[in-house]
Amino acid sequence: MKISIIGTGYVGLVSGVCMAAKGHDVVCVDLDAAKVDRINQGKSPIHENGLDELLANHCGVNFRATTDLRQAVLDSEVSMIAVGTPFDGDEIDLKYIRAVATQVGTALKEKDSYHVVLVKSTVVPGTTNEVVLPLIEKASGKRAGCDFGIGMNPEFLREGEAVQDFMNPDRIVLGGHDERTLDVLEKLYLPFEGVDQIRTNPRTAEMIKYSANALLATMISFSNEIGNLCASIPDVDVTGVMRGVHLDKRLSPILPDGRRITPSFTTYIEAGCGFGGSCFPKDVKALIAHGRKLGGGMELLDAVVNVNLAQPQRMLDLLEKHFPDVAGLRVAVLGIAFKPGTDDIRESPALPIIESLLASNAKVIAFDPVARGEAEKVFGDGALEFANSVDEAVSDAQAVLLLTRWPEFSGLPAIFAKIDPQPLLIDGRRVISRDAVDRYEGIGVLSKQEPAAERVLARI
Repeated sequence: MKISIIGTGYVGLVSGVCMAAKGHDVVCVDLDAAKVDRINQGKSPIHENGLDELLANHCGVNFRATTDLRQAVLDSEVSMIAVGTPFDGDEIDLKYIRAVATQVGTALKEKDSYHVVLVKSTVVPGTTNEVVLPLIEKASGKRAGCDFGIGMNPEFLREGEAVQDFMNPDRIVLGGHDERTLDVLEKLYLPFEGVDQIRTNPRTAEMIKYSANALLATMISFSNEIGNLCASIPDVDVTGVMRGVHLDKRLSPILPDGRRITPSFTTYIEAGCGFGGSCFPKDVKALIAHGRKLGGGMELLDAVVNVNLAQPQRMLDLLEKHFPDVAGLRVAVLGIAFKPGTDDIRESPALPIIESLLASNAKVIAFDPVARGEAEKVFGDGALEFANSVDEAVSDAQAVLLLTRWPEFSGLPAIFAKIDPQPLLIDGRRVISRDAVDRYEGIGVLSKQEPAAERVLARI
């Protein structure tokens, strides 16, 4: 099928390139001419595992980018709207959705053949039917369900693993305004054989997306709350606790031959210094706001957000336990991206930690394998120093804060062994064994340098 995708961000570009890899003819649309030129040269503007290879294979063959939205819509059978929906504190901002819906409708005014418009962006329930549909009808002079189809087709992509997730999905949610739209959606996803599909209405599809993200965010905040309790109990480590919890066969099924399946999400929801990124913080807050708008209390999700907001401060508390005054302290920050495999630093717990350290006049040097460019846009005033390697970052540090689970950081014990005296390691992702370095603090475990009784007395 011929597909046009409006938006070349994380969702739009990954969806477009992967749809091309599945055999469709795809054109992605963006207002930024420089970004379009870069994509047409086979160069991805975002860091995502496997994306560069797929882009190189399909660019100029059955995939291209353009700034011409009108022609892209006229030349395709299906259009996907994949633009940003930022949260402004009260509700998601639909200005990009509204603008694109109007432009798509204007293009459809010139088109005689049936065309399906899909919302791929994450939007609160009712947006497709109550915002996008009437805007397209108004601009096109046509009727949904008769002259064009409209639906909601959410994505379930993990940054860093988005290509793998798109090519091998665990489910496909098809939210159609009518049966004809749903039939087109099924045809669109024919190359994805053996995948569970849900045929439903747009509102339900919108709610599925939000609920999925809210559940994962809740599981992470649950693990963090348990970890924070474990940090006050002698001889209890949250990593061992959660390992025991995750062996429940409802979470880690046992096959008839006795082999156990260990889902990857059990590592994803471990205790740490907090979740970030473009989805979880924004989506949970937007769902809370939407629930309140409809008159519902959202106490559980409120707690999820509050627990997450507090986690970065726990890293600073562990640092200040050893260094009450951090002014002049040489601190290495390892990891700025909110998770490994991506250069996305949006809502990363590293940001408030770095900002607090700099505000307290600590001397901070940071290293991230891929997110340096994005970090320089935020900390471009020179206050934050950037290292070119892990060794360079920690060589002169008095304290090291590990904030992202990059595999490059697993070699820290060997690096520390060459340093005398060793810096304090504060492990926000529980990557390093407690006994692998001389001085260790970590989320979810009582410090081995501080007996519980002394800790209690210090509070009195």
